[in-house]
Amino acid sequence: MFDVIYLCFGAAAWVLVAYKSVAWFRDRSNTDLGLACVMTGGVATVFLFSAPSLYRGFDRLVGVANLAMVFLYSSVVVFAAGALVLLLRWTAGEGDAARARARSRARAAVGGVAVLWAVAVVGFAVGRPDDVEHPRDFSTAYTESPGVMLFLVLYLAIFGASLAGLGTLCPRYATRLGGNWLARGLRVLAAGCWLGLVYCACKLTGFVLSWAGHEALWLSNGVAPLSASVGAILVLTGFALPAAVPRAAAWRRLRRLTPLWRTVTAQTPEVTMERSSWSGRWPFADLEWRANRQMAEIRDVQRGIRRHVESDAVDIARERARTVALVDRQLAAVAEAAALRRGLENRAVGHVPAHGADTVVVAAGAEPVELAEEYEHLALVADLYHSPLVETVLTELRQRSAVPRG
Repeated sequence: MFDVIYLCFGAAAWVLVAYKSVAWFRDRSNTDLGLACVMTGGVATVFLFSAPSLYRGFDRLVGVANLAMVFLYSSVVVFAAGALVLLLRWTAGEGDAARARARSRARAAVGGVAVLWAVAVVGFAVGRPDDVEHPRDFSTAYTESPGVMLFLVLYLAIFGASLAGLGTLCPRYATRLGGNWLARGLRVLAAGCWLGLVYCACKLTGFVLSWAGHEALWLSNGVAPLSASVGAILVLTGFALPAAVPRAAAWRRLRRLTPLWRTVTAQTPEVTMERSSWSGRWPFADLEWRANRQMAEIRDVQRGIRRHVESDAVDIARERARTVALVDRQLAAVAEAAALRRGLENRAVGHVPAHGADTVVVAAGAEPVELAEEYEHLALVADLYHSPLVETVLTELRQRSAVPRG
C-alpha cells in the first residue's frame, strides 16, 4: 500500500516539475520560478524514495544498505536550500545593490548547507553499523549510533530552519498580494511548512525519549512520517495552485466558449488569428491565450454586425426574458445571444434594417465588469445561444420584419 501511495504522489509531483520546468525554460530570467522547479523536484524525489520497494531496490542496485535514505534526505536538503535562497531574495529589498547582496548571501547560505550536509553524510558513513534495510524506521533503528544521530540531527536542523523561515514569510507576502491564487498558494505552502515542523519536532522528541529509555515508536515512525507526507502534499499544492487554478478556469471558459466562437466566426474567418503551433499538438497548451483570443474574436464579430440588428431587438429580448423571471445576468445574456443570432442571420441574407443597433453587447449592470466577469457573461451567452427563449425572440423579430410597413 505504501508503495502505491508514495509512487502515485511522486509521479504526480514529477508531472508538476515538468510543467513548471517548461514555463521556466520560456522565461529563464524568472529566478523564483527556477527555484520553485528545484524545490518541487526535491519533494518529488522524496516521495519516490519513500516507497519501500524502490528504497530497497535502489540499495540492492548500489550494494549499500540504507544509502537510499541519504538520497531521500539529500532531496529534502535541496528543498531546504532552495527555500533559504527564496527567503534571502524576498527579504533583500529593492535595487541593484540589494539584489547583489542577496546573491552573495544566497551563495554563502548554499555553501554553508553543502558543508553541513557533507559532515552529515560522513556521519552516516561512519555510524551505520549493519546491513539491515530500514525504510520505515531508520531514525529509531540507530539511536545508539552517534554518527547516524549526527546525520539525522543536522538534517532536521537544516530542514527545520528553512521551514520556519518559509512558513513565516509566505503568509506575509500573501497578505500583500490580496485574494489572488498566488496568495492562496503561499498560504497553503506555509501550512505545509508548519506541518513539516511538526515532523521535525516529533523526530527530535522521539530521539530524546529514546535516549531517556522511553521508546516512542508511534511518534517517530507514525505521527512524524504522516505529518511529513501531508505537509509535502500541501507544499506541492501550494506550488501548483497559482498555475493550475487559473488554467483550469481558462479550460472551462474555453470549453463553453468554443461552440459559440466556431459558430460566429464561420462566416467571418478573417477575424480569426493564427493558432499557436502548440495548441494543435497539445489541447491544454496556451489555454488563457486561446480563451482571450476567442473572446476578442467574438467581440469583433459583434462589432461588425451591429448595423444588421434592429435597434429594438435587445429591448424585445429583454421583455421576453422578463416574462420568465430571469435574473439580471441571465436576462442580459439572453438579449445578447438573441441580438448576435439576429445580426448573423440578417447579414447572411444581406438585410440591413433602417435603424441598426448601437451595440449588441449587453451588460447586466451599469458598473464596469472585471475580465473574469466578462468571460462568465460571454460563456452564459454561449450556453443560451440555442435556448428556446432565444428562438422565441428570433421568431418574433422575423415576423415583425416580414410585415410590410405602411
